[in-house]
Amino acid sequence: MTETDTSSDAAAETTVRVRGIYTTAVTHRLETSAEADFSVVQASEPIRERFDQAFETAPADAAVETTRDRQGVGVSGSADAVELVAAELADLAIDTFRWESTVPRGAVFDAEVIDAAGGSGAVVDLGQGRRGYLKYDDVDGYVDKGNRYRVQVTEPTPPWDDDQPRVEPTLAVRSGLCTLSQDRTGVSAALRGERADELVGMTDLLSVDLPQGWGLRWQHTATDADLGAMETALESVAGRARALESDLADAPDEPGEPGLLAAPRATEWLWFGRDSRFALDEARRAVETTMPGHHRTKAADRAASSAVDFAEAVCGSVVDDLESGEDAFPFDAVSRQFGPLSGDRLEIGHGKPDGRLISLGYGDVTEWDPEGKVTLERSMGGGGSYDALGTPKEDGDTAVTKFREGRWWYPTTYKGADGSSKGTYVNICTPVELLPDTVRYVDLYVDVIRQPDGEVEVVDEDQLEDAVADGLVSEELAEKAKSVATAVERALSK
Repeated sequence: MTETDTSSDAAAETTVRVRGIYTTAVTHRLETSAEADFSVVQASEPIRERFDQAFETAPADAAVETTRDRQGVGVSGSADAVELVAAELADLAIDTFRWESTVPRGAVFDAEVIDAAGGSGAVVDLGQGRRGYLKYDDVDGYVDKGNRYRVQVTEPTPPWDDDQPRVEPTLAVRSGLCTLSQDRTGVSAALRGERADELVGMTDLLSVDLPQGWGLRWQHTATDADLGAMETALESVAGRARALESDLADAPDEPGEPGLLAAPRATEWLWFGRDSRFALDEARRAVETTMPGHHRTKAADRAASSAVDFAEAVCGSVVDDLESGEDAFPFDAVSRQFGPLSGDRLEIGHGKPDGRLISLGYGDVTEWDPEGKVTLERSMGGGGSYDALGTPKEDGDTAVTKFREGRWWYPTTYKGADGSSKGTYVNICTPVELLPDTVRYVDLYVDVIRQPDGEVEVVDEDQLEDAVADGLVSEELAEKAKSVATAVERALSK
């Protein structure tokens, strides 16, 4: 079949999109290949950080994706690009195995239902012993044995997997940036908000004619693309859609006997044995902290995969901190793995020296910093006044609280619906812990406030003295609280 991606010429640069647990190792392998000129595109944020380089947001000639069971990868794309990428990865180690798929991604078949007995889908015959899986929800009307459909492969499966390739009764041309499909109309985006509107609107600026009967949907990756990359991507999928229509021009209008009608793309599978995974470890180790057996462990279980990420992040961050005498707690690693992160909801767990735990409510994490900083925003209800500040609580007020892991205090600024300040309240407490779903500390009673007019005052020192007298707070801890309050007061008064 004709492949319209001009960049898939074996003599030219081959662009590759990589996803899954082998991404870092495969990216390094491709970028340093002596056999072919590969360029990784559409890189994820962790990969950009890890390699500390800019990766182009451009259409990919081939895509490498980890299989669902984590035992290997699938490579799909133009035939020339797939051949180059698969050959590069097949040379990893003695126990790397490679197979060409007989049901590649994007292939079009006439299919006949051979088993529609229950479940959420039917098994279909694709001809020559090939099988596919058609979900009932993807089909209009009742699905019964003997029904025939024209389908396209949307999710191929490796030869070692018992599952059948997923097929759908529509035509689509997909890339990492955008998708053209015959079951959509117009232009849309796979995201919401202002950026989605921008992507849809920017389409009018692209001098690309879309084929009749195909709808365009921009993917989230397109948010990082400039107009040139968007136009190139749209030209690519439009050309591939027209080529697919040409391949199917002689096919009958109605589905016939099961069989292959068009295979515009190729898919190959690579299974990684133990030596292969250790070879991938070596490639990854050239870029990032990598424990022995990294890929061997990740391939075993999702929970083990998370544990590997955590252990390596800790190992990569703790040594320097210990040598410098700094706090060696790896907040960045812990928070990225378990939370909290931007968009999470956190409860403020306000502990008391007598053992009580009082919830100050929940807030949304609006800002996150790998150095251990989190900003929490809460909506406040009307009625009463803010402690010590005396300013009234009103509907529409917001409380913006800034926490930092390990700090002995945290500030909350109260704002009215019009954005005006209603004062700042700084709580003095034991070192803050930013747990995945809760901020924890123990309140030390003494606090510092700043009124809307700028006046600063230390309050509730008597409560701290009472707690010391009652044996709830040690004198040493009380002195620490007072010194922190004095430092905060001085800072707020400047």
